[in-house]
Amino acid sequence: MNILKNNITNLYGSKGAAWLDSLPHLTAEIAESRGLTNLVPVNNLSYNYVLSGLRNTQPIVLKLSLDTLALDREMTALQIFNGNGGVAVLDQMEGALLLEHAVPGHSLKNNLANNQSIQVMCDVMKKLHQAPVPKGIVFPHISDWLTTIDKNWNIPDEYLRKAQELKRKLLEGNGNPVLLHGDLHHDNVLANGNGWMVIDPKGVIGDPIHEVWAFIMDVEKDTQYIADFFNFDVTVVRQWYFVHAILAACWSLEDKGDPKLFLNLAAKAYSIS
Repeated sequence: MNILKNNITNLYGSKGAAWLDSLPHLTAEIAESRGLTNLVPVNNLSYNYVLSGLRNTQPIVLKLSLDTLALDREMTALQIFNGNGGVAVLDQMEGALLLEHAVPGHSLKNNLANNQSIQVMCDVMKKLHQAPVPKGIVFPHISDWLTTIDKNWNIPDEYLRKAQELKRKLLEGNGNPVLLHGDLHHDNVLANGNGWMVIDPKGVIGDPIHEVWAFIMDVEKDTQYIADFFNFDVTVVRQWYFVHAILAACWSLEDKGDPKLFLNLAAKAYSIS
């Protein structure tokens, strides 16, 4: 809860503090109107207030957020991904979503050794990208996200320049756009029965290769596995990994956070990208 409080107050100031104070009332109000019981906050709260519980006997997840635009985009992405590995949206309220609870619900991060998890992640990604590309629904394009790295940031200049140059070069060759999850890391893939389901999509349009960077753990081994699995050029996979690591570092600075983790990831890819 402390991480959530720090993140929300850093981003939203007094508005965020007021929202945090209102959460017990908001939660109780939604629980009463939607017949929810046994609501308990999950352990890894960061930017949203998320609780697990029951609707009658059905396991559910209640997600509250100050970022209503992102929440609406998440709902739409999940509706498109439903049937291709996304959890179902059960209900929507102002600033809140009621979602299907994956059962047993443990994340891939804590379940499999990396040599197995990389295969699961590739299988999950392939299934997600079979969802139809939405028409008439406005999602950002990956190129919109990547404009962030064109600004001046307090990160090593050689990294920033390389990321900017690679971005410009690689975007010229992008094609076959799909709806991307946009944050497909191991904690967003949950066990459900004998399979896996995804949560927390950002919803962004782009080439499938943009999905992979978030679930790479061993830069050299995983990028080679991914390249072989999807028939990607391994050099391009590694170059995009580097660019996305720098993008994440820029976003961290934008949110008044510490970019060190992402710069360390970028450093691992720098020499091979």
